[in-house]
Amino acid sequence: MSDYYRQVAKYYDIDAQSFESRYWENEILQKIRQEFREQLYCCDFENALEIGFGTGLDIVHFAKAYPERKIFGIDVSREMFHHCNQKLQKENITNAFIAIGTPEEIPEIFKNQKFELIYVFFGALNTTRDLQQVSIQFHKLLSNNGRLVLTFVNKWYLAEIVIQSLKLNFRKAFSRFKHTWGGYSNEKFLESKCYSPVEIRKIFGKEFELVKKHGYSILYPAWYRNRWVSKMGRRSANFLWNADRMVNRTFCWKFGEYFLYSLRKRS
Repeated sequence: MSDYYRQVAKYYDIDAQSFESRYWENEILQKIRQEFREQLYCCDFENALEIGFGTGLDIVHFAKAYPERKIFGIDVSREMFHHCNQKLQKENITNAFIAIGTPEEIPEIFKNQKFELIYVFFGALNTTRDLQQVSIQFHKLLSNNGRLVLTFVNKWYLAEIVIQSLKLNFRKAFSRFKHTWGGYSNEKFLESKCYSPVEIRKIFGKEFELVKKHGYSILYPAWYRNRWVSKMGRRSANFLWNADRMVNRTFCWKFGEYFLYSLRKRS
């Protein structure tokens, strides 16, 4: 593992300590995660691979939902691996296989293994050193007609630009446009990169064809503004959530906090 990935691993080793408690207190994270999962329910697969499984919320979910299928996963964090492994043992799950590693190391970790589906929730590929190389790697790892379901932290998150600009905090408003983004926390720096939908299409377009695209938290609050949901009330929050669904039918879908691409491997 390179020095860069060791830094990412260290960040998430610390993050793992309170990850679960923060997640279960955050209604927006739960709502968006369920939306991500919905994109996989319609996929036909026998072997799936998750990049950045964290504490194992989705590995466990899909392994239990599809006991006849195999779910693989990698994560750079040893602490995240530990939490996930504990879940798998507690639930007595035998069709899930996890390891510590980076996307570039998948062929060495899961030797001669092909996947019908590779998925990434909550932007784990934003901390990849060379995304173009990862795209080529994914193409080799996928079986014929295999699918990618990828989510990214969006460079063009319009609401954040507007909100921070109104506060005259221009550095924060445009921080995602820098070559290196420092992550969400003001206290902990995470060397990462935000992408735009256009950049992702350019990187993956040669090896994959687009099946579906979707934006999240366009008008609905971003996950780190969870307190806004309780302040605005259930009715207003649901209105904004439904408004996001409508906006996704327009070109404005690409201005959300996250965006999702479902892609199919080209022959």
